[in-house]
Amino acid sequence: MDQVAQTGAVVPVLWRYEVANGFLTAIRRKRIDAAYRAASLADLRLLPIIIDEAGDATAWTTTLGLADRFGLTMYDAVYLELADRRSLALATGDRALRAAAQALTIDVLD
Repeated sequence: MDQVAQTGAVVPVLWRYEVANGFLTAIRRKRIDAAYRAASLADLRLLPIIIDEAGDATAWTTTLGLADRFGLTMYDAVYLELADRRSLALATGDRALRAAAQALTIDVLD
């Protein structure tokens, strides 16, 4: 989060849906409450995060090819495609996504 606050980030269009779903799941499992979600979303809105609209055009081509090649979900492959296309480091804790990024010589953030 500190690095994003300082240098910003670029995310695919589905990022907001994934964040919202994570908070929704956490509330349903009673890990957080609605007030925490609202405060967290307010904090996220302040970060310099750019939504990459161009990635939509690669969904049925490059992104699908990466998903096939590395055995990823499309949801993970969209992050890989974005990092590769824009020469960005990738932040992930997912083992398969990390391996795919390394195979493409994409820097992976810890």
